Amino acid sequence: MKFSSSCFFLFTILLPAPDLGAEPAAIVAAGATVEKLAGGLRFTEGPVWIPKENRLVFSDIPTGRQMEWSEQGGLKEWRKVERSNGNLLDLQGRLLSCQHAGRNVIRTEKDGTITVLASTFEGRKFNSPNDLAIRSDGTIWFTDPTYGQIWRPNPNKNSPKKPVGIGGKWVFRLKPDGAVSVACKTIDMPNGIVFSPDEKRVYISDTGTGARIRVYDVVEEGLLGEPLFTIDVRSDGMCVDTEGRVYTTTPAGIQIFTKDGKQAGVIKVPEQPANVCFGGDGFDTLYITARKGLYRVKTTANGQVVR
Repeated sequence: MKFSSSCFFLFTILLPAPDLGAEPAAIVAAGATVEKLAGGLRFTEGPVWIPKENRLVFSDIPTGRQMEWSEQGGLKEWRKVERSNGNLLDLQGRLLSCQHAGRNVIRTEKDGTITVLASTFEGRKFNSPNDLAIRSDGTIWFTDPTYGQIWRPNPNKNSPKKPVGIGGKWVFRLKPDGAVSVACKTIDMPNGIVFSPDEKRVYISDTGTGARIRVYDVVEEGLLGEPLFTIDVRSDGMCVDTEGRVYTTTPAGIQIFTKDGKQAGVIKVPEQPANVCFGGDGFDTLYITARKGLYRVKTTANGQVVR
């Protein structure tokens, strides 16, 4: 789940956590435990490791802030934003962010200025860009559900408020030249998104009706075809390691699946996680945003290093 209405927020918290057994010993480093780094936040999301600065940046959505954490400085507010959610580095190490209230995808330049990469499709505003993934050709794929939708009053006071947006909850493809196209229209509430290390597959979580992760062959143009397979778990954000294993955020914790969707274990977290990324020296530490807290755990796996 991404930050949304209080109804959906409470529903996801109360989902039962299945009993999946012990932590996956082959992935969690020997002697490692899940460590709480910070608390007292509102709803944390979008962790991304900045390797050149040895710090983590993440979103605290309801407060409209991007936070930072480092070993030296601990937890600090980094800056105000328009309710950012998912964050990621581009191929040049610049920060990309999906903004709910801004209804856009932005890039933070090296000098700190903000460039809006995309805010409309065919002349209409996005709903509330949520999470994103990038390919080696610089193409950014992002999800656009209605969880962060800006509502506008209906002129008829006796009518309910109507959402104003593009009219669909789709997955978009943003090319380096600024062209935007639709990659997928068949997911109820597209949420987390990640590519396999070889970029031949894309994993997209659906947190709407019939929640699951759908796995597709990547296509360069046009719409995605039928899923290769599904992973029947309600997941929010995700990340992958260099072996192609998928780390999903679910009511049970960080559930890990092989690249073909077979369950490989679960890392239990004190709070229900919303998103996860690799970071630290060697990109061998999982950083987990979970409701009001920030956590980490050392692993034997490695994430893809973005310099």
